[in-house]
Amino acid sequence: MSLERAKEYLKKFDLDQKVLEFDVSSATVAEAAQAIGCQEKEIAKTLSFLIEDKPVLIVVSGDAKIDNRKYKEEFHTKAKMIPFDDVEVKTGHKPGGVCPFGVDEEVTIFLDKSLKKLDTTYPACGSPNSAIKLTLEELEKIVKFEKWVDVCKLVENKEE
Repeated sequence: MSLERAKEYLKKFDLDQKVLEFDVSSATVAEAAQAIGCQEKEIAKTLSFLIEDKPVLIVVSGDAKIDNRKYKEEFHTKAKMIPFDDVEVKTGHKPGGVCPFGVDEEVTIFLDKSLKKLDTTYPACGSPNSAIKLTLEELEKIVKFEKWVDVCKLVENKEE
């Protein structure tokens, strides 16, 4: 259901045919990079949080993680991830397939500056075995995001 929902959203931009589906899991950054044949930093992982009980998605580079200090400075609250069992209800996508395409109306989306170092990136497409290759410009154009934020730090010892 989530994959179809993401494809339907991408169809508005004539991008639904670019969705890649794999015979293996792409639910984690490492699995997605392996399935696609790219570097982990090129994966656009979509993290789900609650701010004042409202769902928020932050799309970040695969080699980044949330910096709690920066997060609190930006959102004036501690980072609180959506509990695993509530992710689909709150966002419209299951864990492992959460993406910024075809999400529920009340979800606010942010793009993290960690993505800006990339020319192309691979966000999931609603399932734990899908992705789409997008330029950063395409991602900006098609995602209904609130704004760019700087809430991440790079993970040490990740591949270059």
